[in-house]
Order: sequence, then structure tokens, then C-alpha cells
Amino acid sequence: MSEMTTERIATRILDAGIVDARQLDAVFGEFGSREVPLPEFTSVLMRKGLITNFQLERLMKGERGGYFYGDYKVLYLVGTGTFARVYRSENVKTGKVVALKVLRKRYREERSQTEQFLREGEIGSRLRHPNIVPIYEVSNNPAAPYLVMEFVEGQNLRAFMKARRKFSGQEAVAILMDICSGLAYATEKGMSHRDLKLSNVLVTSRGRAKLVDFGLAAVVESMREGIAEETITARTIDYVGLERASGVKKDDLRSDLFFAGCIFYHILTGVPPLLETRDRMMRLSSQRYMEVRPILAIDPTIPRSIVTVVQKAMELNPDKRYQRAVDMLNDLRLVQKRLEEGTADIDLPLPSPASAAAGGTANDQEGAGKTVMVVESKAEMQDDLRERLKKRGYRVLIIGNAERAVARFNEYDPPPADCVVFSAPELGESALQAFNTFASLDYTKHIPAILLIDRKQTVEVVSANLNDHRIMLTMPLKVRELRETLLKLLAPAPRPNGA
Repeated sequence: MSEMTTERIATRILDAGIVDARQLDAVFGEFGSREVPLPEFTSVLMRKGLITNFQLERLMKGERGGYFYGDYKVLYLVGTGTFARVYRSENVKTGKVVALKVLRKRYREERSQTEQFLREGEIGSRLRHPNIVPIYEVSNNPAAPYLVMEFVEGQNLRAFMKARRKFSGQEAVAILMDICSGLAYATEKGMSHRDLKLSNVLVTSRGRAKLVDFGLAAVVESMREGIAEETITARTIDYVGLERASGVKKDDLRSDLFFAGCIFYHILTGVPPLLETRDRMMRLSSQRYMEVRPILAIDPTIPRSIVTVVQKAMELNPDKRYQRAVDMLNDLRLVQKRLEEGTADIDLPLPSPASAAAGGTANDQEGAGKTVMVVESKAEMQDDLRERLKKRGYRVLIIGNAERAVARFNEYDPPPADCVVFSAPELGESALQAFNTFASLDYTKHIPAILLIDRKQTVEVVSANLNDHRIMLTMPLKVRELRETLLKLLAPAPRPNGA
């Protein structure tokens, strides 16, 4: 490779369109010659703001493209993700500085990825709120689709954490108030974030937090499928793991509040509440969400009112969690006031869980701490069983395929449920086979199971492998009968060692 010269780099700059001939001639004119040492030439170009270090590095490597997208000139690379790169850019017509999010080359030839990228941009462009980074433009450029966003002077929370380790109570509360304010607005628009994490919260130079990458924001709709049916991507995996552990449908708005609580916990203590791992199965494991250390075990000096908010946001039982972002925001405002008054170490008078607020008794929480897996393909039955069991405090996992339900259990991981209900009226023989397989495997035969059958299913009646913790119930089913059966099966709670 021939040595890079001033003349050669000047030609590349012109070819890329970064500066024009008149500007280059003016620079050479200052030297009085075109025979200029390369370092001195590039130094003057950068001092005058005609070229950036990022552009120069690319030019030196011989990169011919990627300097312009539409009317926007790329100045610096500011962030790299799995699916896109973000650049600090300038509108060549107006001089306005923006952030340009460009789909990475490897995904541009995949139509589904391109469509998803653009669709996510269109969804995000509907949001206009002080605590959400706005998307100004969505470009379906065939060569390189891109989004034009506000450029935020500051850093994301993950970068702040590396530099500062943790935040004071006042700072953390202010950040979470901004996060919850943005989430509350998005909820009003029928959207959830579904990728809430430290790197998707930008903190401005003035200390305000802004949510970025509502790329997975989904228009909330009534979803009939069970949570196990969700397509798992690299970005949704933590949400899927949470929703499996808590037994709710995909796109439950309360999932965002759980991860807002995780951010709160992390920036207060400097310690992530959830095990950080790249292992897919570990991230999906229910155990990951059940083994969060109490925040006071990490830092016993955190004021009680703050602890109360963190705990309520991170309730695994979604009915005990904050139900709306605005509710969490209101409690944070109260905590902020307490911090200012010096009374933050007094517990907040938070509302009781939903069941108690509705006039329920302790019996309504008879299933607290227990998880029931319901194997049922009929949507109406899924919804009915889910709601009835959740009212009694159970966490509920819904799976529409009997074989997949059994596959969720393995000899290496803790069981995802304390009891499994196999429903045969719709699933037929597959439910019976799964029920019997469940009874024969060494790592599941000790786990209670219920087989629901229709009175006409005589083959299932005579073929089912039953014993004292493997029960058959006949449809139509009375709720009291199912409750009493669950109480009976789950009464001797401790599972054998190795379960």
C-alpha cells in the first residue's frame, strides 16, 4: 500500500463531499503551497471545523461511503448497538445538530428487519414529551434506512454508572421521576417501552433523564396468546423472562415498571438486582427474578421511603406491583418531599395490594408464593383460569402446547411451576400423554399435576396415571373444587432435594 500523502487525502475529502474545492484551496492558501506535511494539513482542517477525527480516520482507511445520509453529514460515532449505529450529525442546510440512527449493513438486505426498524421509528415519532427523546424523521432510504432524533448532550445511565458507581438518593429519585413521567405519557398513547435499561436512559448536561429507543414500543392491544408464545429477540428476552416468572401476558404495561424499579435499585446501590449474563437460558429462568437480594442487604443506609418504592416497583406478583407509571411517579414525588424535609426514613403509606383494596381477606392470597402452569389451547379458558387463580394470589404461566409445557422442566434448572394443570377437552390425547410423561420423569414425578377432562373422554379416564398428588378433575369445573384441590396438592410445600 502506498504512503498516504496530503494530496491523496485532499482528493478523498473532495470525493466524499465533506468539504468543497474552494474551502480546500483556502486552507492550502494559508500555507502558500500545496506541498504541506500531512499532519499540519489535517490539523488545520480540524481546527477550522472542516473535518472531524472520525471522518479523518475513515478517510485514511479508504472508506468511501457513510459520510452523508440525506441532508445529514456524519460528524462522530456516539453509540453502537446490535441493530443500529448512532452518529452525531449535522443538517447541511440548517446547521442543526441531530442524532442519526442508521440500520447496520448486515440487516439492510433482510426485509423483515428493515420493516421492523422503520415501523419502530414510526411508533416512536408519535411521542412528544420532555422525558422522551423525539424522533423527527424516518427515512426509508433503500441503501441505508435511518432515523433522525434529537441529539442529547450528555451520557446514558450505564456510562454514568461506570464513572460514578452510584447516585445519591435525591439524584436517583429525580432520575426515576423523569423516567416514570415519560412512561406515564407513553401509556396514555397506548404504548409500552419493552427495552427499559440503563443504556436506554440518557441524562442531559442539566441532569434531566430522557428515554430513548422506544424501538420496541408496542401499541397495546388485547393479546389472546399465552406468554410462552411470544417471539423472543435479543432485546425482549428480559421482559419475556419476567413475564414467564410472573404469569402475565406479553406487553403487560407493569413490566416496564418492574424494570424501572431495577434501574432505581441499580443506581442507588451500584449493584444490578438481576444477574447480568449473556446466557439466554439463564436470562429466561424464573429463578433469576426470584433471587433478587433485598436492597437493604446491599446498602442499609438507604431511606425507608425509597426502599418502599423500590420494593413495590419490583414485586414479582404484578398485582402487588405499581399498576400505573403515574402511581409510581406520585410516590416518588412524596419521597422527594420527604428528602427535602428530612423525613425520608419513615415508610410511605403506600396503598395495599389490589386484592386488599377491593375488600379481600387473607384467604384471597392463599396461593401467594406459588406458581401454577396451565396447559390449555382455548383462549377463553386460558383467560378464565388465569384471572381466577391470580385473584387467589397464584402466579400463572399459560402454555398452549402440552409437549412444550413438559419441555419447560429439566433436571438442571429449578421447576418453573409448583403445579401443572393439563386441560384435555381441547388438547385431547396430547394432554393425556404429557400428563403421563410428567409422572414418569425422575425430575417431574414429584411435582403435583391436575388433568382436566370432559365427561365424554373415557379413554383419558382409564389411561391417566393417577396417585395422591396426580389428580383428575371433570369439566365443567367449579372454582371451589379447583381451589381445594390446589390447596391439598400444595399443602406439603417443601419439594425434595434436587428439585
